[in-house]
Amino acid sequence: MASEEDVLRTEIRWSYVVAGATALILGAILFAGLARGINPPSNLERIDPKTLHLTGEFAEGNLGTRVAPNGDVTVRIVTTQFAFVPQCVVVPTGRRVTLRFASPDVIHGVLVAGTNVNTMVIPGYVAQVHSTFTKTGDLLTPCHEYCGLGHSQMWAVVRAVPPDRFAADAEGRANCDRL
Repeated sequence: MASEEDVLRTEIRWSYVVAGATALILGAILFAGLARGINPPSNLERIDPKTLHLTGEFAEGNLGTRVAPNGDVTVRIVTTQFAFVPQCVVVPTGRRVTLRFASPDVIHGVLVAGTNVNTMVIPGYVAQVHSTFTKTGDLLTPCHEYCGLGHSQMWAVVRAVPPDRFAADAEGRANCDRL
């Protein structure tokens, strides 16, 4: 039978193991947040899901990639059962891009393969993610939150192009059709 001192030593060892595991997990979270730029969305912006497509930034004419006069690149996408609108957006590599998403119907999830873009799109809120794309090519963007029977066909493409191939028209729009 173990003595009281043996039990106490064992408990202290397990306390060190738990403290070490906790420190390791906290270190991984800090590394991901600070060094890799992976953070939870902190933008709390409400929108009326019933009318988002009628006026404002998520009206059909405003969707896709836009370049502001100051050079900021913003992508606006509506996630709706069972499609991303538009289905293809173009972004430049090496520049910070703001991606903004809204949903009129149910919860959707957006993941851009090979990047830090991974967010939930909840009706009534705007989801916003910032990213700098480093690789060129077509990046698959599936919906990763089950949204109904057509969920498996819900995907889009983010086309990352070198800065010399990225061009906006006179209104500041850039789209996949011109490439």
